[in-house]
Amino acid sequence: MNWEVVIGLETHAQLQTKSKIFSGSSIAFGAEPNVQANAVDIALPGVLPVLNREAVVCAIKFGLAVGATIAPRSVFARKNYFYPDLPKGYQISQFEIPVVQGGGLSIRVGAGDTATEKFVHLTRAHLEEDAGKSLHEDFHGKSGIDLNRAGTPLLEIVTEPDMRSSAEAVAYARALHALVQWIGICDGNMQEGSFRCDANVSVRRPGEPLGTRREIKNLNSFRFMQQAIDFEVQWQINEITEGRAIRQATVLFDPDTGETRSMRSKEDAHDYRYFPDPDLLPLEIGADWIAEVESGLPELPQAMQARFQAEYGLSAYDAAILTASRAMADYYVAAVAVAGGANGKAVANWIMGELAARLNKGDMDVAASPISAAQLAGLIQRIADNTISNNIAKKVFEALWNGEGKSADEIIEKQGLKQITDTGAIEALVDEVLAANQKSVEEFRAGKEKAFNALVGQAMKATKGKANPQQVTDLLRKKLGA
Repeated sequence: MNWEVVIGLETHAQLQTKSKIFSGSSIAFGAEPNVQANAVDIALPGVLPVLNREAVVCAIKFGLAVGATIAPRSVFARKNYFYPDLPKGYQISQFEIPVVQGGGLSIRVGAGDTATEKFVHLTRAHLEEDAGKSLHEDFHGKSGIDLNRAGTPLLEIVTEPDMRSSAEAVAYARALHALVQWIGICDGNMQEGSFRCDANVSVRRPGEPLGTRREIKNLNSFRFMQQAIDFEVQWQINEITEGRAIRQATVLFDPDTGETRSMRSKEDAHDYRYFPDPDLLPLEIGADWIAEVESGLPELPQAMQARFQAEYGLSAYDAAILTASRAMADYYVAAVAVAGGANGKAVANWIMGELAARLNKGDMDVAASPISAAQLAGLIQRIADNTISNNIAKKVFEALWNGEGKSADEIIEKQGLKQITDTGAIEALVDEVLAANQKSVEEFRAGKEKAFNALVGQAMKATKGKANPQQVTDLLRKKLGA
């Protein structure tokens, strides 16, 4: 029987401010427990929250980047629940009137020519404070509470239930992860909890109303997200097939077993008894403030993709790969600036080919590449002006990667790799190869094309790859009458 999977994501992006959303406490990661929680964070009697302006700027940036409506007036509310790591007994969030409303994100699902485009609609994005953290390890059977995170500024980004597979959910999460880093509002560090997702998953038969959803909490890696959703989908299908009803619940994913397990029944909004926070005035955002923030936004990924295609003749796929992260896009732009726009396609090919392969092998980000954008551009220039061939360029690339020289020119000079382009020298070489390989000559004239390739190989071998391959090929064909 066919089933339709329905997925919506809620993502908490920790905003890159220096202090908390309602107090002056630091949000630096890694401090000793409870040293970054002041009187406001732990809600001592008489304290008053003061909204961090930079957190609002981050929300405006995000809203503009996803084509959303920035609410001219939004309201903070108290979300009431009781848990040891929530010192106030409530969380300050936004409920009825969030700061960002609507918008969406275009994603690519799959790779290469088979990739498909999809638009994921956003319901809202609202500002809120984080809770503290419960620690259950190394406490001799007890739990500890660290309130350093209490009050850390978050932007909770909520999608419509638009995704229909774990692959789509992961593609969206990756695109969102790249975007919040691109516009500089979140560092995206999933290991430190700066970017974490909750997946609402349900299944239904096509054409039926939405099924009962279960929320998978705190997914902090894309691999775990895919595994958790796939397991949850199959579990729900099995339950329904065997005649058992799905109950709304919050579940956790155990990466050791690859399974989800129920944590508690899922609350609805009325369970939290939301009401406007009496200590905070409504947040008002005027057109002038929005225009000021917009003027400081960088060129966005989709606009940059279109420009790369128009200026450098890149395919849509190449442009998407090169704008998958701000660091990658900056590297490409810097390399093209040195190599010249006419070499834009060649630069793209080297970044997505040799460079990407080495980065993947070392599990490295492009920002950590030992070959700078300028060095790669210098290498490509030497290919373009026929100083070296593509094959020799790979040797130069390897030497640059290993730090054997500061530039392609230095390595080419030091190792004597300059390409032989003198027609007379190459012609003499070709004559020697033909004289020494009469059997291959006869086979080629008998119609065996492989024999010609063997002759080219012998010529290149004789010069240790330094002869211009095209000149060798052209001269061989001329002398063989081909």
